[in-house]
Amino acid sequence: MSKYADRKFWTDTADRAVATVAQAAVATLTAGATGLLEVDWVGIGSIAGLAGVVSVLTSVAFRGGAEISE
Repeated sequence: MSKYADRKFWTDTADRAVATVAQAAVATLTAGATGLLEVDWVGIGSIAGLAGVVSVLTSVAFRGGAEISE
């Protein structure tokens, strides 16, 4: 079975991506330290979304060469 066909791999990848998005959003929110109405929500979404994409690509790139055996 291909390493990318493993359901656990994609579940773990999604979990890491969601955590990364949340962490990036929190970091961006606290770096600006402005009021709730002055927050650039589109900018935060863009930064957090990019962090999530990078997380998924990193998981795919560094999965390793070993095939998953059952």
